[in-house]
Amino acid sequence: MFYHHLFEKFARQSHVKAALIGGGNYGTAIVTQSLYNQFLTINVVADTNIENARRAYKEANFPDEVICICNTVSEAEAAIEQGKYVITSEPDIIFNLDIDVVAEATGNPEAGAYHAKLALENMKHIVMITKETDSVVGPILHQMFKQKGLVYTPVDGDQPAILMQLVEWARLIGLEVISAGKSRDGEYIYDEKARTITYLADEKKGIPEPIVVTISPEDAEYLEFIPEGKAKEYLEKRGEILSGLPQAAGFDYCEIVMMANATGLHPDLEELHQGILRVNEVPVAYCSQKNGGVFSEEGRIDIITCLRSKAEASMGGGVYLVVRSNNDYSQNILTTKGLIGNYDNSAAVICHPYHLCGVESSTTLMSAVMLGVDTGSKEYIHRFDLARRTVRDLPAGTTCGNDRDPNMTSFITPAVGRGRNNPIPAHMLTGNKLKVDVKAGSIITYDMVQEPAHSVLWEIRKKQEEFFLK
Repeated sequence: MFYHHLFEKFARQSHVKAALIGGGNYGTAIVTQSLYNQFLTINVVADTNIENARRAYKEANFPDEVICICNTVSEAEAAIEQGKYVITSEPDIIFNLDIDVVAEATGNPEAGAYHAKLALENMKHIVMITKETDSVVGPILHQMFKQKGLVYTPVDGDQPAILMQLVEWARLIGLEVISAGKSRDGEYIYDEKARTITYLADEKKGIPEPIVVTISPEDAEYLEFIPEGKAKEYLEKRGEILSGLPQAAGFDYCEIVMMANATGLHPDLEELHQGILRVNEVPVAYCSQKNGGVFSEEGRIDIITCLRSKAEASMGGGVYLVVRSNNDYSQNILTTKGLIGNYDNSAAVICHPYHLCGVESSTTLMSAVMLGVDTGSKEYIHRFDLARRTVRDLPAGTTCGNDRDPNMTSFITPAVGRGRNNPIPAHMLTGNKLKVDVKAGSIITYDMVQEPAHSVLWEIRKKQEEFFLK
């Protein structure tokens, strides 16, 4: 890392004043870690639930006397001038304060679009942590902010930006990216002696207790290391054996859409392969069929669930690349100096086995303000969308939920414009009602959904389609 050289030599200003909208787990970590960064102050935390905003500062051990509730611009200005930290249930006031950058972490697609619009109108940089917004309108917001000399960026600490940077680094040094993607937060821990798989996940994701399943002697064969030429068979069989455990969710697909739009890597299947893989099996399975893998072509993007023993290191919900050098001498270096290859060493895996959420997000906030650059990809093009399919019959009037809506599953589709029978982007559904009865197994299309009045998200989406798809 050479951030210190960049900030010392090229910084436009010496300190960053930031505001956070959304006092959830991710945003709180930005606040708690900001105390240890000499270049950054989180002056304001906004949340419609004021106690969430207060909790962010309390977790950072700020004393009560320096935390001030403000609901007007003048109150907030006065508090900040006195060296206090503002919490508010009125996020709109932030955009009229002397703030350099806004971190949007509401997780609400409509709110994210609205706050991006306010940031643009008031000449504030924005760090878009709300992937639900970014998956729908991220590419056009990137363009709109750039046209005004502002930064719109994904965030260091979350998988999309981490993968974007890793892909750009690999391409910069001349490596061919065969495939790339993310590891799910949940992992499958295999006890070979007991023949059990334990599913471990973050308790904040709603699965507080480990889930344990017993593997039959017949099925245990398929949890051994993938033999040469057996990648497709083993991935399919593992999927069947462990189908009762939690699988990839809508938010996983949402992040893959962001990554695909930013890197140009394509999903091989609309629902992805979702391989259950040890780290050292990734280059075996996630290369092209001509090299023994499962992908029809190279340049693919997918998800893995990490399969490991208790003694093996976790992937930490990190990201991976499968790469190749097109020079034999260089390829030999890759596979003899630390990278794990496939059977013929035609592909090797690079892992970034962690994502530290808000703890490492300050680099994005600082880069936006001090350097005027984003920490995502050089290009952000509308290539793919996240869409939804019903899993049961839904009557007219049903309110559509978010990524965890049990009535729907997610998949990835090539980008298309608004049209009666075209799939509607998943997060344009959130909070909106179906206007017709929808049968189980149906792709949800524009003509099935009641368009909300005065939606900023839908308005910006129209601009994106006009820019990229016409």
